[in-house]
Amino acid sequence: MAFISPFFRSPWTDVTGAMFSHQMLGRCAKQEMEMMDCLEAYGLDRGLRECQDLIEDFRECQTSRKQFCRFMAMRKERDRQISEGKLTGDDRYCSPRVDSY
Repeated sequence: MAFISPFFRSPWTDVTGAMFSHQMLGRCAKQEMEMMDCLEAYGLDRGLRECQDLIEDFRECQTSRKQFCRFMAMRKERDRQISEGKLTGDDRYCSPRVDSY
C-alpha cells in the first residue's frame, strides 16, 4: 500500500482523493478510519512510524493474508495426518460442530 501525499493540493486532488476508499463498502471501513485519523494526527512521515499497528490491521483487513496462511497451515497439517494414517475414513474431512463458532 503506497501512501502518497500530493505535491500540489487543489480542488481536483480533493475530489479524486476519495475514489479509493473503503468507507462505502463497509468491511474495512472502521480500520481505515482509525488508520487515517492517526495518520492525520501525526502527519504522513511520522505517522508511518507511529501508526504502524493500525496500518498493519488495515492491510490485514484488506488482504486477509494471515487468515489464508492459517487456513493453509491447517490444511497442510490435516494432509500430513492423513498421509501418516492418523486420520482415516470419516475422520479425514469432518465438519466442525454446529456451535463451534
